[in-house]
Amino acid sequence: MARPPSYAIGVDFGTNSVRALIVDLRSGGEVANQVFAYPSGQDGILLDPRDPNLARQNPADYIAGFYAAVGGAVKLARGRKGFDPAGVAGIGVDTTGSTPLPVDRQGTPLAMLPRFKKNLAAQAWLWKDHTSYAEAAAITEAARRRNEPYLGKCGGTYSSEWFWSKLLHCRNSAPAVFKAAYSWVECCDFVTGFITGNTDPLLMMRSVCAAGHKAMYHESWGGLPGKEFLFSLAPDLASLRDRLYQRAETSDQTAGRLAPEVAKKVGLPAGVPVAVGAFDAHMGAVGAGIKPGTLVKIIGTSTCDMMVAPISDTQPLADIPGVCGIVPGSIIPGMYGIEAGQSAVGDIFNWFAAHLTPPEYARGDAHENLSRAAAHLKPGESGLVALDWNNGNRTVLVDPLLTGLLVGQTLHTTAPEIYRALIEATAFGALTIIRRIEEYGVKVKEVVNCGGIAEKNPLLMQIYADALGRPMKVSGRSQTCALGAAIFGAVAGGAVRDVASAQKRLCRMGKTYKPDARRAKMYGRLYRVYLSLHDAFGTAGCEGDLDRVMKELIAIRDEARG
Repeated sequence: MARPPSYAIGVDFGTNSVRALIVDLRSGGEVANQVFAYPSGQDGILLDPRDPNLARQNPADYIAGFYAAVGGAVKLARGRKGFDPAGVAGIGVDTTGSTPLPVDRQGTPLAMLPRFKKNLAAQAWLWKDHTSYAEAAAITEAARRRNEPYLGKCGGTYSSEWFWSKLLHCRNSAPAVFKAAYSWVECCDFVTGFITGNTDPLLMMRSVCAAGHKAMYHESWGGLPGKEFLFSLAPDLASLRDRLYQRAETSDQTAGRLAPEVAKKVGLPAGVPVAVGAFDAHMGAVGAGIKPGTLVKIIGTSTCDMMVAPISDTQPLADIPGVCGIVPGSIIPGMYGIEAGQSAVGDIFNWFAAHLTPPEYARGDAHENLSRAAAHLKPGESGLVALDWNNGNRTVLVDPLLTGLLVGQTLHTTAPEIYRALIEATAFGALTIIRRIEEYGVKVKEVVNCGGIAEKNPLLMQIYADALGRPMKVSGRSQTCALGAAIFGAVAGGAVRDVASAQKRLCRMGKTYKPDARRAKMYGRLYRVYLSLHDAFGTAGCEGDLDRVMKELIAIRDEARG
């Protein structure tokens, strides 16, 4: 008698690497995991020194990464007692996004064809590519001028990080690539299509997570934006619409089954069910145990803030200006998925540590050294406040042309003071997002944090607890994105009834950081200064009381120093 399926595999395609995780569905434990760093470019990213907004990836790295990470994890698992590849119930996949790829009629990425191998426009357009900021502004202006509904479900402003702006920029800046592309596919759809042997862009299963949050897809207006609107942007965008897709699916559905040639290379039986793909942060939220009232922060190079809310005919969810989308089923089937986030968090700390750290803090781990020194400072003691816009603002202003700012420095300002001010700036940005979401009727009852920064930097977590005025929980799982993908693999494979059942078996909670009332009060004063700068520099026509900012910071500094 055959044994019931006992394992699930989650494959997490991040910005710099891909990780495969095998979990035991009976015990809830992790069986094995394997990481593969993308070999192309700088830390897996193809850059152009002439354009700091450009960030692309080699799609061949995704294929090599799947083989190496999944094959390596299976090999490790085979060395453990009781593991049997035949017991794998399903595979889930998450990727960055929006990371679209131009493909030919067969679904082969143009970058893998000799003609376009070295053409940056033919590569995957990574989520953090901001070259299409002018096209994003044009899409926003056209939708508003025509009174189209499309912006309502994506925060009111279209972003340069998203699908249509990148396609339009390719059309404007690299017409040969755009003309050669039969279709475009998101990275999460490309990977599931490739491993199931269904790369036909007209037939492959498409993710509602990717479509809804980044491509203005919504069933209320028939899926993707209408041809007339796309024609107003560019006639060949309208014709492209017929070569994209009509429907998008939730990740509890099956995208297909593992193709024999792929299965052989990774040491699994052919025919393993593969779930419809989704974005990393959305599956990370599932792996962190997201439920109504829980905001999950995936803290990495950037952050993504995720929430879910029940779908109700009697109490429809209001559109929330500035968020990155409100999409039915994008996180948990049967619930609205709400996405927001910050364009740079860990990237800001890495920038400072790499370029501006004095020698006495650069020996060894600069982040540890700076954090240790910054932990001795009181809130407000430095007299500094910063804006967290070093890579633009994703939420709530949705403006890639905003930049970072540091106010209050003197001839005595130290590196640890600046490092702490940068952490505080990201905390204030996080609070601004929470305030916006709650303003529109979605209550944030708890915050769960995931990612290496949340796990490794207690200073940051305590600052977040104090600045946000609420406990900061840390997920007990280090690989929440891969775990979320594994959960959907288990659901699509029929090993568990639904997402909630899988979460009960697999999700864990770690440490909780509680706010200190005295520090929280001081951060309340600093946050008001942050908001003055936020509104003055980020909002058109806003006249902030900037003449008071420096004097208020000095007053806060003097009070903090006693």
